[in-house]
Amino acid sequence: MTAVAGDGVRDSADFSTTIADATSGELSSAYRRCRAIAAEHGRTYFLATRLLPPERRPAVHALYAFARTVDDIVDHGASEGDSDAAHRLDRIERRLRERLDGGPADPDDPVLAAVADTIIRYRIAPQHFWVFLAAMRMDVPGTALFRTRYRTMAELREYMRGSAAAIGLQLLPVLGTVVSVPEAEPAAAALGEAFQLTNFLRDVGEDLDRGRIYLPTAELAAFGVEEELLRHCRDSGRVEPRLRRALAHLIAVNRDLYRTAEPGIGLLRPGVRPAIRTAAVLYAGILDEVERQDYEIFARRAVVPRRRRLRVAATEFTLRRGRA
Repeated sequence: MTAVAGDGVRDSADFSTTIADATSGELSSAYRRCRAIAAEHGRTYFLATRLLPPERRPAVHALYAFARTVDDIVDHGASEGDSDAAHRLDRIERRLRERLDGGPADPDDPVLAAVADTIIRYRIAPQHFWVFLAAMRMDVPGTALFRTRYRTMAELREYMRGSAAAIGLQLLPVLGTVVSVPEAEPAAAALGEAFQLTNFLRDVGEDLDRGRIYLPTAELAAFGVEEELLRHCRDSGRVEPRLRRALAHLIAVNRDLYRTAEPGIGLLRPGVRPAIRTAAVLYAGILDEVERQDYEIFARRAVVPRRRRLRVAATEFTLRRGRA
């Protein structure tokens, strides 16, 4: 199917060979490095990506690797007191801007080389990357934007606009749509936010250890949950009833985001829908696991069992082949 005129997405025929086949040795190596990062750190993400048409996978790996690299800088800076984290983010943004303005690729930074190539190939709006980097600065001590608490869901969603929704918007031109990109953007942004909120619900303990609370404090307080109680639950490894009720409420909010995003899958090119549907089902499955373990998020990390991950992926693969 050809792209809708003016939607900023190239037809897949423009990429009949994979990026690795069509680029220089150094750039091919850069994309392979991004694939390795995705395989190592993003189990659900990487599994879903394998359902994409082969010519689109390298670009998705590049976007993941870029986000992961930035996230690692931020997390290291917060946990280790790395005062250089803000400067490293500034340097990444400066070098990416220079590359997009026609500057030379940096052979010592394969992730940056691959993501810059992806932006250019798929005509992704660079603004999505500047919004993402601005949100990441909100996690870095010493920056003007730094904060560790969000009082309301509206405040948290403003953060997620950059940290999560922007990534969904980065992906859209790579995945391709059957409508104009602007028509598909709200659902893509909602799915990014849904994934991010699932992470926050799963990782409350890890975030507390880094001095952060990403769940809206006013909504927690409505259930009688203050920071002191959160820390007590973390230290004891047990979730008290007030926190259990708050988590149940926020999981319902999270599921509503998934419902908002679900119609957007049908706006994507048919060939990429199985991958995105798989990612959505498996990430939402983390919420099922939190409930299954009675919200004991501090005792164990909620993960979708490998057997279920493979079963969901196999089902989507079979459906994709049946529609081909």
